[in-house]
Amino acid sequence: MAAPQITEGTISVDGQSLFYRRAEPAQQLPRLSVLLLHGIRFSSETWLNLQTLTTLAGAGYRAVAIDLPGFGRSQEATAPAPVGQPAPGGFLKAVLQALQLEQAVVVSPSLSGMYSLPFLFQHSPLVQAYVPVAPICTEKFPAAQYASVKTPTLIVYGDQDAQLGEVSLNNLKNLPNHKVLMLKGAGHACYLDKPEEWHQGLLEFLKSLE
Repeated sequence: MAAPQITEGTISVDGQSLFYRRAEPAQQLPRLSVLLLHGIRFSSETWLNLQTLTTLAGAGYRAVAIDLPGFGRSQEATAPAPVGQPAPGGFLKAVLQALQLEQAVVVSPSLSGMYSLPFLFQHSPLVQAYVPVAPICTEKFPAAQYASVKTPTLIVYGDQDAQLGEVSLNNLKNLPNHKVLMLKGAGHACYLDKPEEWHQGLLEFLKSLE
């Protein structure tokens, strides 16, 4: 079977250039599209090196990883949202449009919660499913707002993540249609500590959506 090919490019969103990496299934139409965001010390290169891009494409999914504004090979935002404060919900909507994705499963670790949570609450029809990995900003929204979102969700965290793991879990559990993947022996960037368990859990969740 041919290996998935990874292409690179840039899109323009809100007047700034954002870099992305994209992997497509080699021999079939994609079953779903997955948008991979990243944490504060990372970029789309993380998903390249961890082989998440090729793992998803090899399983029949379209996988797109972007560098958020000011990270990796993307331009600094002209008016960046302060870290720890939710960004405009329309940002990721514009990203999907620029990438020509109608809907996506959004994978959102750590820092990227400031982008993904407003997007989820304001544009949930565009979020086919949500995979938060100990994201920030979960405490910024009331339980009732979570309860109103029916999007299928896989809450992921490492049991050694003393800072954000439990906090984010307790808030995200208010999403009514959720499952939990706890990675034992893993820290905040739990996908780096337990890549095999991360990929297995993510693929099982994606399969349940079909």
